[in-house]
Amino acid sequence: MVPYIIRRLLIAIPVLFGVMVVNFIIINMAPGNPVDMYVDPNSSPELLEMRKEQLGLNDPLYIQFFHWLGNLAQGNLGYSFSTYEPVSKMIFERIGPTFELMGLALLAGLIIALPIGILSAVKQYSKLDYLATGTSFFGISIPHFFLGLGLIYIFAVQLQILPAGGMSTLGSEDNFLDKVQHLILPVIVLAVGISGQYVRYVRASLLEVLGQDYLRTARAKGLKEFVVTNKHALKNALIPIITIIGMEIPFLLGGAVITEQIFQWPGMGQLTIQSIMSRDYPTLMALNLLTAFMVLFANLLTDIVYSFVDPRIKYK
Repeated sequence: MVPYIIRRLLIAIPVLFGVMVVNFIIINMAPGNPVDMYVDPNSSPELLEMRKEQLGLNDPLYIQFFHWLGNLAQGNLGYSFSTYEPVSKMIFERIGPTFELMGLALLAGLIIALPIGILSAVKQYSKLDYLATGTSFFGISIPHFFLGLGLIYIFAVQLQILPAGGMSTLGSEDNFLDKVQHLILPVIVLAVGISGQYVRYVRASLLEVLGQDYLRTARAKGLKEFVVTNKHALKNALIPIITIIGMEIPFLLGGAVITEQIFQWPGMGQLTIQSIMSRDYPTLMALNLLTAFMVLFANLLTDIVYSFVDPRIKYK
């Protein structure tokens, strides 16, 4: 296992480097200049040039990239063009709320999808199966921004039982119940899409396993259908589901960008939108690098979990 992990980490280094190069090129291809966002438009051309020189924007792109890469090697992600704060400090403040939102949404999505997917597979072609399949298509199809705005209108504007956004009410930052209330709507928005996808994956994976000979043998031995399905069949159907969970990380981050902006959740998604709008190159580079690292780490973790779910899988 350890040699395999080391090989995967060595492979990740050139992948991360390629991601950094591509991101740097794309970010700098954007029209306009960051200085235009932060300087009075009535400023003299000399002042604008001086500010560009201070930020290093007059250097050739490859010089700017290697300067950023050199700072990264020293653990320095640079300073924000818009707030002049260290980028590492900004991300550290935002990463916790994003992981909290993503983790709860993923957990809620799985709690909803697993029993519905199992029932849909066991009751194939029944009314329950058609209802579960139709509902899952609804969850996949509905856009996050539309569902988010709809929930805000119903529960925050009309019923006034849940807050419309933010992470806590002013003056109630340490109130656990208040924080839970602020989490409900954004978690629902993300969990609806997650559960919609996983219901289909659980159903398809379980249907493939339920017809296997070893399950017929288990039934012939007198095991109850509940034990056959949930102990023997589900365990072997988990491998493709684990793969999907690992692949879900980038989509969760993408969904969090929209959801955090709608609900004003102070996470990395909201920071991404703010950085794009303000052309904050150092912050965007750091966010893209962190996202790439999280995707690679999720893939590695998925491979490790395989070996625990299925003992037949061995890594050398």
